[in-house]
Amino acid sequence: MITLTNISKRYGRQLLFVETGVQLNPGEKVGLVGPNGSGKTTLFRLITGEELPDDGKVTVPRRTTIGYFRQDIGEMSGRSVLDEAIAGSGNLGDLHHELSDLELALADPDRAHEMEQILARYAVVQDEYQSHGGYELEARAREVLQGLGFEADQINGDVGALSGGWKMRIGMARVLLGKPDVLLMDEPTNHLDIESILWLETFIKGYPGAVLLTCHDKDFMNRVVSRIVDIDAGEFISYTGNYDRYLQQRAVIAANQEAAYARQQAMLAKERRFIDRFQAQAAKAAQVQSRMKKLDKIETLEPPPRRKVVEFLFRQPARSGDDVVELSDVSKAYGPRTIYDQFSLKIRRNERWCVMGRNGAGKTTLLKLVAGETAPDTGTVRLGASLKVGYFAQQSLEQLDPDLTVFDQIQKAFPVTSQGILRSLLGAFQFRGDDADKPVRVLSGGEKSRLVLARLLFDPPNFLILDEPTNHLDLETKEMLVQALSTFEGTMLFVSHDRTFLKGLSTRVLELRPGDGRDIPAQPPLVYDGAYDEWVTSTGSEAAGVHG
Repeated sequence: MITLTNISKRYGRQLLFVETGVQLNPGEKVGLVGPNGSGKTTLFRLITGEELPDDGKVTVPRRTTIGYFRQDIGEMSGRSVLDEAIAGSGNLGDLHHELSDLELALADPDRAHEMEQILARYAVVQDEYQSHGGYELEARAREVLQGLGFEADQINGDVGALSGGWKMRIGMARVLLGKPDVLLMDEPTNHLDIESILWLETFIKGYPGAVLLTCHDKDFMNRVVSRIVDIDAGEFISYTGNYDRYLQQRAVIAANQEAAYARQQAMLAKERRFIDRFQAQAAKAAQVQSRMKKLDKIETLEPPPRRKVVEFLFRQPARSGDDVVELSDVSKAYGPRTIYDQFSLKIRRNERWCVMGRNGAGKTTLLKLVAGETAPDTGTVRLGASLKVGYFAQQSLEQLDPDLTVFDQIQKAFPVTSQGILRSLLGAFQFRGDDADKPVRVLSGGEKSRLVLARLLFDPPNFLILDEPTNHLDLETKEMLVQALSTFEGTMLFVSHDRTFLKGLSTRVLELRPGDGRDIPAQPPLVYDGAYDEWVTSTGSEAAGVHG
C-alpha cells in the first residue's frame, strides 16, 4: 500500500535515515519503535507529505486516505464536543456541517431569492452524505467519544471548557471517525485512562484499515500489532510479531552479532600474533605473507551497536511507623455530587496500593485527601509517625523554575551532591548530554514529568503518592522506574493507567465503585487484599467496570 524506498533524511548534522525502506500493507497493524530522536515522527510526516525525503521515494496510492493523530491538535472552541469531533473527521464531517448550514439557509426568509440554488445544493450534499453513511455519523461519534471516556453531559457540552488532555481525546475521535485507509497514531495512549485504553485496543484490532503507531504502553503494543518496525542507526528493521516477540528476536540477533564479532576478533588477534612473532624469520616469510594477504581481504565486522540504558540506584528512605495513613468516616462532595460517603481505609508500612476506578470515581480526590491537598467535608485523615511524604501530580510540574536549565534545577535541589552523580540521575531519566542543559521553559510535559520524578526519587520519601507518574514516559524510562521502585522500602499509594506499572508494583487494590448516575448504583469501595494481577483474575477485568 504505502512504500518508502531508499529513503535518506537529515536535519543539519543529524542523520536520521540512510538509504532505507519500509512498506505498510493493507489492513496491517504495525508498531514503530526506536530511541528518542531516531525519526519516528519524521517518518509519519514523510508518509503524510508534510516533509520530503532528501533522497529516495515515498509512494502512496491515489485515493488512499490517511488519518494522522498527533500530540499537537490545535485550538478548539465555539462548538460542542460532539460537533468538534464531527467537524474534524474529514469529508463526511464537512458534509455534516454543510447540511446543517443549508438547513438554516432554507429556513431563512431573507434568503428566499436563493431558494432554488440552496435546494439544488442541499440535494447534492444530502445524496453524498447518505451514500457515505452520514446519517449514522452522529451515533458513531457518540459511541467513539464514550469509548474515549466522555460522559453524556460532556459530549453535549462546550469544548472550550475542557483541559488539554480531554481535547487530545477529541483529536483522536476526529481521526477515528474519518475511517481513513491508513491510521497514523503518535502515542495514542498518553492521555487515556485504562478503561479508554482497553476500548481503543478493541477498536484498533477490529479496524479494517492499516495502522502505524508509536506507543509507550507495552501491553497495548502486544495486543494490537502484528509487526514491529525498529528505527535502528538510520535503518528500518522489520520484526514479525508483537512487542515481546520483537524484544526476543532483537536479543537473539544482538547475541549472534556479539558472538560473531568476538569470534572474528579472536581470529584476527591470533593471526596478528603469528605475524608479529614470525615476520622477522625468513623460514616463515611465505606463511607470514599469506596471512597478511588473508587479513587484508577480510571484511572486519563493526562492534554491535548497543542502546545505552542508564541505570540508577536510588537511595532507600528512612523507616516510617507501621501505621502510615488512616481515613476514618471520610465524606467528600463537589456540589450535588458525592465522591466519598463515610469512607474508611487503613494503609500500613510497605503496602503498595493502586487505586482503580473509572473517570470521575474519585481516584485523584483520594490522593489529594491523603496528601493534604484538600480536606474532607467530614471525617478525618490521620498520618502516621516518622512520615516523609512525596506527592507527584500533574500540578507538580508548575513547581519547576522556567529560568533554570534541567541540570541547574536538579543541582538547586541537591547542592552538595557531585555533578557526576546528578548527571547519572538525569541520564536515567533520559536527559543525556546536551539535554541536561535545556532551559526548563522549553521542556515538553513529558520531559517536565521526568525531571520532577528524578528530583522526587533521588532523595526518596518513605511514603510515595503518585498520580499517573508514567504519563509520557518512554518504555525504557518506565521499565527503569518500575525496577527502581520494586526495591523501594517504603509505602506507596498510586493511580496509573499503565498495566506494566500496576503489575510490577501493586500489592493491594482499592476499587472505587461510584456507579454511573443512571443504570448502575453506587457501591462502597472494594478493598482487595492482593496485587493487581490477582485482582484481574478475581474480577475478570483489567479496569474497574470493564469486563472481557
